[in-house]
Amino acid sequence: MAQQALPERGARLGRPMGAAASRRTVHGVVLLLPGGDPDGCTRRPTRMSAAAVLPLARRLVRAGEEEGLAAHVVHYRCRGWNGPDASAAADAEWATQEVVRRYGDVPVCLAGHGMGARAALRAAGHPAVTSVVALAPWLPEADTLDPEPVKHLVGRQVLIAHGTNDERVDPDLSYRFAERAKKVNRDVCRFEVHTDGHGLHQHRHEVQALAIDFLLGSLFATGYSRPVADALAAPPPLGLRMPLAAGFGSTLRR
Repeated sequence: MAQQALPERGARLGRPMGAAASRRTVHGVVLLLPGGDPDGCTRRPTRMSAAAVLPLARRLVRAGEEEGLAAHVVHYRCRGWNGPDASAAADAEWATQEVVRRYGDVPVCLAGHGMGARAALRAAGHPAVTSVVALAPWLPEADTLDPEPVKHLVGRQVLIAHGTNDERVDPDLSYRFAERAKKVNRDVCRFEVHTDGHGLHQHRHEVQALAIDFLLGSLFATGYSRPVADALAAPPPLGLRMPLAAGFGSTLRR
């Protein structure tokens, strides 16, 4: 007897955090997109990849509790980007649509790390998405014939943060992407985390505080801190090479 093929496993949202978990009215949602690999179409994502974004998710929902923020970690179908399939981006688009189905017309922020950051940037064209937080985004070498798209970012507020000592992903690639994006959308900024690596562990508190400041300002119009406002307003290269100061967030809202 021929072995029956298993049905394809779909993407799913992790358990609700924040307003949705406490049955409060949801006024905004952040979707956390974990990192991954260039390939891996048939391999399941590791639990560690999803767990890696949980600390950021918890800080975000604590900071946005009064605003009605909900958060979900997106669990991909497979662990890889998989070339033209852009699997993680497709899963991010599905997750955004699922948010609309569950919560209605609420603003959505896509926040990702590594491959997840690229997925967040790629999936930001969904009408519900108002902002993107891309941490150490894994981006390909610039291809003049088929460059990573940026036009769909018009109308979105975009934050990129990258460690200057990232040995896995060249920080210059995210700068060049941000430079192209800034030409079509003035609401793009990029921060450089000096001496930090791909995981952004050395200055994780500052990076998380930056993400909180940007998320609250972009989803709930609460205003930005002076460094973020300056980065958004400054022309390239200043607004795209903004240094993230040590201790950022220590005197800001939490």
